[in-house]
Amino acid sequence: MKERLLKIVGVLCLAVAVGMLAMTGCGAEEASSGGGKTKVVLNEVAHSIFYAPMYVAIEEGYFVEEGIELELVTGFGADKTMTAVLTGEADIGFMGSESTVYTYAGGTEDYVVNFAQLTQRAGNFLVSRKPVEDFSWDMLIDKDVLGGRAGGMPEMVFEYILEKNGIDPKTDVRIDQSVDFGSTAAAFSGGDADYTVEFEPHATMLEQKGEGYVVASLGEDSGYVPYTSFSAKKSYLEQHGDIVQAFTNALQKGMDYVQSHTPEEIAKVIAPQFAETDMETLTKIVERYYNQDTWKDNLVFEKDSFDLLQNILDDAGVLKKRVPYDDLVTTEFAEKAAE
Repeated sequence: MKERLLKIVGVLCLAVAVGMLAMTGCGAEEASSGGGKTKVVLNEVAHSIFYAPMYVAIEEGYFVEEGIELELVTGFGADKTMTAVLTGEADIGFMGSESTVYTYAGGTEDYVVNFAQLTQRAGNFLVSRKPVEDFSWDMLIDKDVLGGRAGGMPEMVFEYILEKNGIDPKTDVRIDQSVDFGSTAAAFSGGDADYTVEFEPHATMLEQKGEGYVVASLGEDSGYVPYTSFSAKKSYLEQHGDIVQAFTNALQKGMDYVQSHTPEEIAKVIAPQFAETDMETLTKIVERYYNQDTWKDNLVFEKDSFDLLQNILDDAGVLKKRVPYDDLVTTEFAEKAAE
């Protein structure tokens, strides 16, 4: 995955250099939109209840309060979200911060910098085909598991947990990484594998259909991991610091809301974002994330978290050398928003 992403970055850098003038009309490069609001295009890696504080900020009007007209686009993959940010199709990206490490390591001059961390736990769950009492990770030895793409945070955190439990993910477990993200639950329903690693709502839906049973939370068993963050090109942060600050202020209000309200109240607020999910299921999923302490109470991406991220990348064999925290993370906006 790393090599593929670096190739994409190389092509994109050339495209950006050649076509810069053609791209300056995107997002916040335009003048303010109607009503005095500044348009900001945000590309999210996926549309998931896992990211509840962001949707609270949208539905409660916090971005509007900060003078921002937000356009939310779903990228359906960190590589696609990163591509949108690098080409100027999006002003801000929301994805796993490992993508910013890859682009920096690939030599991108106008690299992408993390400025706000949203989640501090992994958001996926291990689902078994059969009910399991007193689950332990060694039960996966010599079993078939539907995993995630190589180089992505879901798969790397899964392998990190296995190694923490003395299990070699390459030899002790048969991990199928051939199924596209979002299709693993369907493949599991079709009879593939003994276990699958699923985000919500797929984990809960498998349970509701009697086709699977959640036996472990990767978020709980991996510990505090900087799973997702907001990022933008270095040049964007330098040129539009006031917009980034307003954006971060709105996010912090969303973080404050989830810290001071119940799962039922949170679910009710974000319900318009998930019209296809009934309220009972939505509340159950929010409660599951709420109880495992998924969301930080602030957006500061601390150095210890970044070091842990690089440890995970190292363990996964996708990082040839460490990259500097001070280049790839700025805490200026998050610290001010938390004041």
